[in-house]
Amino acid sequence: MARKGKMYEKTINSKHLDEEMVLKIYEPEEYSPMNQNQIVIMQDGEDYYQMGRVATVSDRMHEEYDLENTAFVGIHYIDRSDRLKKYHPSGEQFAAYKLFLMEEVMPIVQEICPINPLGTTVSLMGDSLAGTIALMTAIEYPEHFTNVILQSPLVDEAVLHAVEHELGDNKLHIYHSIGLKEINVQTTTGETVDFLTPNQQLSALLDKKVSNYEYKEIAEGNHTWKFWQQEMTDVFEMMLG
Repeated sequence: MARKGKMYEKTINSKHLDEEMVLKIYEPEEYSPMNQNQIVIMQDGEDYYQMGRVATVSDRMHEEYDLENTAFVGIHYIDRSDRLKKYHPSGEQFAAYKLFLMEEVMPIVQEICPINPLGTTVSLMGDSLAGTIALMTAIEYPEHFTNVILQSPLVDEAVLHAVEHELGDNKLHIYHSIGLKEINVQTTTGETVDFLTPNQQLSALLDKKVSNYEYKEIAEGNHTWKFWQQEMTDVFEMMLG
């Protein structure tokens, strides 16, 4: 079935990452001047489009008026090693990637939507390590983002420390989910890691720090797109609808 929205790409010759980065953008069929614009920046962008079916979900929700004026920006990785290097708190390009988002992606994001007197809200979204970089970027630059959507983020001591000691007063709306079966997850490095316990620790901290915080434990959830994709409609309606 033909797409109702428009998919196109923009290329950034990133000075921070010293490489060419491609933004894959999906816009709704039409914009209404009666509502503010929304942009969702997704790390693991191609995974969200392919396995998360974001374009299909967007078409349907815009058609049913559950979403309005919402564009999606997907940023993908080269391979698993590159993903670890950019998204993990100990990755060698982790700091540079946050600067890439703020200084090179955000100016393009501001150009994507038509001028609207009600303004534009920007959300960050990610699964696993992509959720980690989304949260850490929002902690460092909370004034630039409205929503953060975290699906089974990797949580380590650096993340817990940042939430406890660096996340100050903010107006963030955060959605956070984790599967109860995510206790033996094989990571990019080959390690088997318990994702559930650190995410529960993260939840306890975020519940104290963020007034607008939604947390969900998925009974049958494991660390796969089968469960992340099933959440998509409900999460978009809650956070963006």
